[in-house]
Amino acid sequence: MPERLDRFMERAASAYYAGRDPFGQAGDFTTAPEISQAFGECLGLWAAVTWQMMGAPAPVRLVELGPGRGTLMADALRAVGEVMPAFRAAVEVHLVETSPTLRAAQAARLPGTQWHDRLEDVPPGPTILLANEFFDALPIRQFIRREGGWRERFVQDGGFVEHAVEAAPPLPETAPEGAIQEYSAASLAIAHHLAGRLRMQGGAALVLDYGPAAEGFGDSLQAMTRHGPADPLAGPGSVDITAHVRFPALAAEARSAGAAVHGPLPMGLFLQRLGLMSRAAILARANPRAAGLILSGAERLVAPEGMGRLFKVLGLCHPGLAIPPGFEPA
Repeated sequence: MPERLDRFMERAASAYYAGRDPFGQAGDFTTAPEISQAFGECLGLWAAVTWQMMGAPAPVRLVELGPGRGTLMADALRAVGEVMPAFRAAVEVHLVETSPTLRAAQAARLPGTQWHDRLEDVPPGPTILLANEFFDALPIRQFIRREGGWRERFVQDGGFVEHAVEAAPPLPETAPEGAIQEYSAASLAIAHHLAGRLRMQGGAALVLDYGPAAEGFGDSLQAMTRHGPADPLAGPGSVDITAHVRFPALAAEARSAGAAVHGPLPMGLFLQRLGLMSRAAILARANPRAAGLILSGAERLVAPEGMGRLFKVLGLCHPGLAIPPGFEPA
């Protein structure tokens, strides 16, 4: 039986993450927190300064969506504990994670953490939220332009088949033949809920992920295994399936729910504004034997030919909050 692409992706992701740790050299891919500890430290300090801008509420929910092994949060908390202990004392850590395997890894690094299956389950209150490479793993639908209309892609026997569109989201009235439009209802629902929470209860959020800053057509579905490309439709649950994040759509959804939106900015520019390279230089001086690795890792995060241009950063916040660090006009 053909299966709609988003349902196939949801089933595959659930099976993939349920019983494995896919991160690092021994896994399938490496994320920014695993590349450089300066990444998590800079985001932690961003959160601390933003907290001050919020009026230093206590307690404050520090939330991460899809926290991996807990590396980012551990680095963030260590940095703020040294630089701004008042913020560390005010923080309640909440992780949105469904994988039992990853929860165990997070618990080893982050004692005292609270876990939730959904963002909606996090207790109300002022919130600072981080989402690094979370939205790219959420399921998408794909629509393809055929003879002046739209068809939808389904998965059957390891390949795509096209069917008539039912319950379609808003789609462009005109597009070239063969154009593919991607749509993620799950991403928009989370953006809407998050924006409403920030508007009503106060706070700010950072979304860091890969994808274009402008809308366009194209098939961005991809998969990774052992740090190399894989067929996203073969062996559901055996490979990491992702797609580009549609940042303009997330931004529009957040605005519609009442949040202020900043960016998206190239991640390299944002991290440079936060001082990531300076922090990496300090770490390199403190550990001369690993200096080359430390500096090359940081460069990978900010360089346009690395992750600095492909990855973007979107900021959401309460409409009364000043522009958060890193998003100031040039």
